[in-house]
Amino acid sequence: MLLTMSATNHSLISLRILLLYGVMSNQYDVIVIGGGHAGIEAAVVCARMNHSVLLITLDPDKIGRMSCNPSIGGLAKGHLVKEIDALGGEIGVLADRTAIQYRLLNRSKGPAVWSPRTQNDRSLYKKAARSIVEKTKNIDIKEGEATELIVDRGRICGVRTKSGDECKTDAVIVTTGTFLNGLMHIGMESFDGGRYEEPAASHLSGSLKGLGLSLGRLKTGTSPRIKKESVDLTNLRKQPGDESPAPFSFRTKDVSRQQIPCYITHTNERTHRIICSSLDRSPLYSGKIKGIGPRYCPSIETKVERFSDRDSHLVFVEPEGIEANEYYLNGLSTSLPYDVQVEILHSIDGLQNAEITKPGYAVEYDFVYPVQLYPTLESKSVTYLYFAGQINGTSGYEEAAAQGFMAGVNAALKIRDDKPFVIKRYEAYIGVLVDDLVTKNATEPYRMFTSLAEHRLILRIDNVADRLMHYGVRYGLVKQSEYQVFVDQRMRIDREIERLRTTVVKPSAANPILLKKNETGIPEERGGQTLLQILKRPHLHYKDVERMDDFEFAPDIGQRVEIEVKYEGYIKREDEAIARLRELEREKIPRDLDYNSIHGLSNEARTKLSAVRPSDLDQASRIQGVSPTDILLMLLYLKKTMVTR
Repeated sequence: MLLTMSATNHSLISLRILLLYGVMSNQYDVIVIGGGHAGIEAAVVCARMNHSVLLITLDPDKIGRMSCNPSIGGLAKGHLVKEIDALGGEIGVLADRTAIQYRLLNRSKGPAVWSPRTQNDRSLYKKAARSIVEKTKNIDIKEGEATELIVDRGRICGVRTKSGDECKTDAVIVTTGTFLNGLMHIGMESFDGGRYEEPAASHLSGSLKGLGLSLGRLKTGTSPRIKKESVDLTNLRKQPGDESPAPFSFRTKDVSRQQIPCYITHTNERTHRIICSSLDRSPLYSGKIKGIGPRYCPSIETKVERFSDRDSHLVFVEPEGIEANEYYLNGLSTSLPYDVQVEILHSIDGLQNAEITKPGYAVEYDFVYPVQLYPTLESKSVTYLYFAGQINGTSGYEEAAAQGFMAGVNAALKIRDDKPFVIKRYEAYIGVLVDDLVTKNATEPYRMFTSLAEHRLILRIDNVADRLMHYGVRYGLVKQSEYQVFVDQRMRIDREIERLRTTVVKPSAANPILLKKNETGIPEERGGQTLLQILKRPHLHYKDVERMDDFEFAPDIGQRVEIEVKYEGYIKREDEAIARLRELEREKIPRDLDYNSIHGLSNEARTKLSAVRPSDLDQASRIQGVSPTDILLMLLYLKKTMVTR
């Protein structure tokens, strides 16, 4: 048997894995290359849509490995996880199964930017991810390196592996993460690898280039891990989880696991002096690293150099798991030499005696410029070939999972000759993510932020089921009975808002509560005010309004009711703006349109439009370098050509 299992692996090996080393099929509907967060979602969704799937991975035991910090969600990323879950994806389920801490971020701000986050047990997450893949009907797992994509007349038809095997298929989804020609850096030492102690995939890039795809080079990094018992927590700020944790997934009924705290410390002036004096030994500043790194999650050396006016930066001391003997130092990503990393740690409060178990490192890798993809994440040059995850220039587990899900659904739909699935920017953060990638391209690692969503007020975590779950039902990924729960809840919310709109309370009932909340009372001569008008007041909450009326209120939907009442005017304005966008979306642009035939377009617009090949005028309007005048000229041209057809 070629597959070697370690003592930490499952005691029962998937029969499907074993079959691959004996009598096996070499014909699949879909082949997924890579077993990370994108690959898991892509493989599972295709299989659940009744297609046979082969997942090719360098090491089956590394499926779902959290290569960076052991957490899911966070600012805007939590929105992505909730959306994937509402559609029927797996990352929210995995987060809940392995969570050791829940926190809702941005509580002090408006509900549009509330973002859930979990701290997770790294080991349990990997086991749970592999278990989901193995237990999903229609998925086979093959250990090996995909080295070549086999194409016939512009259509993908197979994958060749390093061992010489050829597997035939109708569609391929490439989710290789940081492994394509991965080059790791610790100080001035460089070595091949896609992740710590894991080999790089060194052949597939050549095949992609041979198919005419343009590749670039990006860089990411990770922080050192340290021995738990070597940390002095005495003076560190404790960061506990939420008292009433809310799960990511609608399929998770309760949160029962005891939560484990994180801790916060800071770098200091001594830390910064050590870093600045060692920049000549940094692969990032010596010129060894050529790839472009993330702007919004930089290494500690970049933060110190870029923000030289700051005398400290936050470091989050995060547990790796329930029984793990390691902490992850979030905020301390570095590729400085090992001895410098030790010196940096020993300069930080609480880490004076820290022992490194795994050093921080940087990794460079190849990626595909995503402007070469359609909004379905299918290649424009090779049909039935899809890309998802960090290979598209993104950073983060959540962005990868979202793309993997969307690529998987679209590959399954294309095989059955069904309409593609494209989520709009005003429907979900997933729509913002994909649209930004295929329209604006990626020249640095892309990270999702709430500020990137112009319609974020209606893309909240509380209404995610309203926005997206019907799609999950449509594709058979969410049960109708599960969806009905949210349909019923939506009806209750609407009924309650209407009741608030029509129920008038007298000043005698409202004023005692209003005055306690520092709100102006209702004059007696006015006779009263509706509960909805009262709830719109800044300092009033649903539970306050409850005390003004004898009606039995509904606390389980209270927060939803309060949000929709307070932001009613803003939401209406968003809806009107979206209606205008839909007008532009109706103006479809032929894929083979010759932009040189449109007189008056700027040369920059012609170049950008020809590269992106937008599907409609709405997408065209977001391409950098395309002006409102260019959009008007295109609209007139499309109207004219429709009349003459």
